[in-house]
Amino acid sequence: MRKIIIATKNDGKMKELGGLLESLPVQLRSLNDFPKTIEPEETGATFVENAVLKAKSYAQQTGGWALADDSGLEVEALNNAPGIFSARYAGATATDKERIEKLLKELNGIENRAARFVCAMAVADETGEIKFVAEGVCSGKIALAASGEGGFGYDPVFIPDGFSATFGELSGEIKQQISHRARATLKIIQYLRGIYANLG
Repeated sequence: MRKIIIATKNDGKMKELGGLLESLPVQLRSLNDFPKTIEPEETGATFVENAVLKAKSYAQQTGGWALADDSGLEVEALNNAPGIFSARYAGATATDKERIEKLLKELNGIENRAARFVCAMAVADETGEIKFVAEGVCSGKIALAASGEGGFGYDPVFIPDGFSATFGELSGEIKQQISHRARATLKIIQYLRGIYANLG
């Protein structure tokens, strides 16, 4: 069984990706299995640039294939903020709750709630060479208040198009079908399946 390092320490993200990738003949490891790794500085100007930077760095540090993603929320009325700064929107040590509170405060009184989740993923081999990059988008809007305990990050305030509930309220099964991460992961799965088929 081949191993792939998922470049995250986030249990929620690891669980989500584990569910999406379970059809592949791979053993997934997280950065929690590699405590000596150093987090690279995210100096990219786009989600793709940051995903590539992380995949390359963690593959070289661990000596194995690495899958990294950079994801975030773009809100139309805020000029696509928080964007690549989604995780640090309310400060480096802020909680999901604090980030959501800041977002809702910034949107207070604004009618245009259009938003989208974006996910860029990059796969690097053990030398750090980038083998494949994929992007996924899920459009929707920001709710007036947080609702639901599911998911993580901004999920409790994001209502995907075609639904009246937030990602925090929707089931994991639905999220695995329509989320930005699910759409990017589907392209990654197709790429990896091709590789493993050729390797035999």
